[in-house]
Amino acid sequence: MMRAMLEPGAGAPGFPAMRVLLPLLPIVLLAACGRQDGNQAEQSGVVANIMDQALPATDEPAPAPNAITPIEPPPDIETPAPPPAPAGLIPANVQGRWAGIGARCGDRSDALELTIAPDQLIFHESVGKVQSASAGADGRIAVQAAFTGEGESWTRTLSLKPSADGARLTIVNDGTAVTRKRC
Repeated sequence: MMRAMLEPGAGAPGFPAMRVLLPLLPIVLLAACGRQDGNQAEQSGVVANIMDQALPATDEPAPAPNAITPIEPPPDIETPAPPPAPAGLIPANVQGRWAGIGARCGDRSDALELTIAPDQLIFHESVGKVQSASAGADGRIAVQAAFTGEGESWTRTLSLKPSADGARLTIVNDGTAVTRKRC
């Protein structure tokens, strides 16, 4: 009898069937776990798996804790980017270098320093690429530009009003007017 317990292949009748059925036991137990009781299936509001309702249905994985969140949405691949603005949008009478009224011309640390090119406005800490410019009847020029500076991007419409002699330029931005002198 001891020999039957220690040696494989030696045993009492009926044990070989047990060896065949033993590996099937986990499959039978798993099948029984998925079965719903008839009474439970009829009850509304009974949660079969609480994790199905606890986790939101998302297609994207959560961003990493140190991920960079973009400020602007990614460009639409199907829509082509608009063509670059043609040169010469800003009239020649306002192009050039401008500084604050009390500042020295050429002082790069002046916060009011401005260089106006035909297609861009270069301020002390930002640059605006001109998207459109239109002249008004009173001599004002409305300039819409896409600005970048200090890690940010924005679009703004500025009103440029040169003086009659061309020595001064008043720029209105969001209701605030600043006058500069030509350098």
